[in-house]
Amino acid sequence: FLELQAQLEGTENRINVARIRFNEAVAAYNAAIRRLPGTLVASVGGFRRKAYFRSEEEARNAPELAFD
Repeated sequence: FLELQAQLEGTENRINVARIRFNEAVAAYNAAIRRLPGTLVASVGGFRRKAYFRSEEEARNAPELAFD
């Protein structure tokens, strides 16, 4: 059980790190397309602002586990 708990914690941490990195990349991208020369390239290429990752309310709550 302790090994499973450690694996779940590790998985949650990796997901959190990936979410943070994704949102950092989105912030950098959105900033780049608002500055010159990025704004020119974005308008010609049709690049649009991207949304940050936000988890759904149901995903924020850990599921109930029963070990019978």
